[in-house]
Amino acid sequence: MTMTTSPTVPVRSVDEQMAILRRGCVEVIQEDELRARLAEGRPLRVKAGFDPTAADLHLGHTVLLQKLRQFQLLGHRVIFLIGDFTARIGDPTGRSETRPALSREAIDINAATYVEQVAKVLAMESVEVRRNSEWLDALGSDGMLRLAAQYTVARMLERDDFEKRYRDHQPIAVHEFLYPLIQGYDSVALDADVELGGTDQKFNLLVGRDLQRSHGHRAQVVMTLPLLEGRDGQQKMSKSLGNAIGVCDEPADMFGAIMSISDDLMMRYYELLSDCTLDHLAAIRSGSVHPMAAKKSLASEIVARFHGSEAGAAAMEAFERRFQRKEVPSEVPEIELPGDSSSMTVVEILVAAHLAGSKSEARRLIEQGGVRIDGARVTDPTSGVPAGNVMLAEVGKRRIAKIRFESKKK
Repeated sequence: MTMTTSPTVPVRSVDEQMAILRRGCVEVIQEDELRARLAEGRPLRVKAGFDPTAADLHLGHTVLLQKLRQFQLLGHRVIFLIGDFTARIGDPTGRSETRPALSREAIDINAATYVEQVAKVLAMESVEVRRNSEWLDALGSDGMLRLAAQYTVARMLERDDFEKRYRDHQPIAVHEFLYPLIQGYDSVALDADVELGGTDQKFNLLVGRDLQRSHGHRAQVVMTLPLLEGRDGQQKMSKSLGNAIGVCDEPADMFGAIMSISDDLMMRYYELLSDCTLDHLAAIRSGSVHPMAAKKSLASEIVARFHGSEAGAAAMEAFERRFQRKEVPSEVPEIELPGDSSSMTVVEILVAAHLAGSKSEARRLIEQGGVRIDGARVTDPTSGVPAGNVMLAEVGKRRIAKIRFESKKK
């Protein structure tokens, strides 16, 4: 257990705190309970758990961290829970098959990197860092049996992914039923006032409320937040899908990735990831701020969060110089292509410009995330590019060219 200093709740009315804490949330269960606890004027114990199943976090993970940070800035006690015990089971949420188990050694390595990365978002001197192995290893077989007796198989099958797997005759291992119970027991052990989780975690979070009641505790408030879409704007951010923006990505890559998202997705990133005020968020949403300026500001803010303010400013300047003012080193070749850029796919452009030896190589490079057009990473080999006379194409770190289109010469 990491010992921390005790925060002091600043003088904020319940309504002021609720306006901040409701931002970006999908559900608060129950909102009246949260208001009542805030009115008590004491630091609330606010928990979010992270299973260290991989070494690096991405911006999707930081949605919960950002909400923890808001609680922290309001003077509440933030508990960053490392699920080193639950990671051995593997969270079955959203799975169509049983998740492979991780070794203790891999879990410990991943957990160490998590704390380093989380420190870029939270003020760790007032964060309670816990591992659920502290109480779950001690629970023993008797305690686990008593815990398992508190829920029925029928209740477990009410969970969407379990019900779907059962209906589709997909195997469900018995130990997977233990995961929601163990996550819920974490809330008992920590005496949590509030637990945060993604919308896909709702069932598990509600189990925590049930178990707290059965153990004579006051039931925690549940706050669910959306699952952040990746750069493609379609699917949940995931490194396995190739649409993630990692918190350890280089500043230029992080900045360029954020600049490549759509304007609609930008608003979601602002709401869930930015520290901007609610008034400024409303101004961006109303169109009072130009989308390009808003997106650059967001990208700079996020880069600064993980790499420092100087890196955020430098990444913005480099982007403007290279992709807005089209200033490129003199040694970068300029290639003229006939036709109109809007009538060609990125694959065709790369081959025509001799930046790829074949269409299959061009597709492979795009699928590996190695192609950028005007600073935006290309993820779909079949995509086209916006109409324009000049573009900067980058393939990997060494192949770069300014491409000029000469359409319909007279």
